[in-house]
Amino acid sequence: MILLISDLHLEEERPDITRAFLGLLNGRARSAQALYILGDFFEAWIGDDAMTPFQRSICEALRELSDSGTQLFLMHGNRDFLIGKAFCKAAGVTLLKDPTVVQLHGEPVLLMHGDSLCTRDLGYMKLRRILRNPIVLFILRHLPLRTRHKLARKLRSESRAQTRMKANDIVDVTPEEVPRVMQQFGVRTLVHGHTHRPAIHKLQIGEQAAKRIVLGDWDKQGWALQVDEQGFQLAAFDFVNPQLALPGA
Repeated sequence: MILLISDLHLEEERPDITRAFLGLLNGRARSAQALYILGDFFEAWIGDDAMTPFQRSICEALRELSDSGTQLFLMHGNRDFLIGKAFCKAAGVTLLKDPTVVQLHGEPVLLMHGDSLCTRDLGYMKLRRILRNPIVLFILRHLPLRTRHKLARKLRSESRAQTRMKANDIVDVTPEEVPRVMQQFGVRTLVHGHTHRPAIHKLQIGEQAAKRIVLGDWDKQGWALQVDEQGFQLAAFDFVNPQLALPGA
C-alpha cells in the first residue's frame, strides 16, 4: 500500500492540520510501503538553515516514520521550493524532481506538483521560471535571513491578491497541457496537487483510456490517495480522526 498527499501548507497557525498530519504518520502511514508528499508541504520555506522549532519537529516526525520502514518521498511545491538536501537528509526523505515517473503497484505513474500545468497563468509561469533558475536559487539561499523573510511575505501577499483576481480557468491546469505531458512521459496515470480541486478525471489519450488524479489540499479536511491491489482510491477525512482517511482504516 502506498499513500500520496499534497498541499498541507503546514504552519504553526494551523495546529489542527499539524495534528491530523502527525496522526496520519503515527497511524495509517506506519503500514504503508511509501508516502509521497507532492509539494506545498509547508506554507513557506525560506531555507534549511532557517528551520523553526515547529519545522524541526515535523522533520523529526518524518525521520521517525522513515526509521520505522516507510519510504518517504518529497517534491517541491510553489511555496516550499527552497527545501534542500539538509532537511531531506535529516528527515529521511528522498527529494523527487518535478515531474517524476514512479512505479506504483507495477504501473508507471507521473507525479507532479501541478503548478507547471497551469500554462495559461502567464505571469505565474514567468515568475516560476525565474525563481527555479539555479543561479537565482543559489542567490536566494544565501541572502540574509531577514531579507528572505521579507521576500517570502511579499511573494505570499502578492500571490494571494493575484489569485483572487484571476479567472478560475487561469489558475487551473490547461486542458491541452495534460495529455501532452502524459504522452511525453508515456503514462496513462497522472497524479498532482496544487489546484486544490480534488477529483479523478477520466481522459482519452490516443486510443488509450487514462486518468488524472488531483490531490486535495488540507484545509477544512484532509485528503489522501491510496494505491494498492484495489487500484487508486482518493478519499477525504476529518481532521479529528485521520485514521478514517482510507477504506479499511
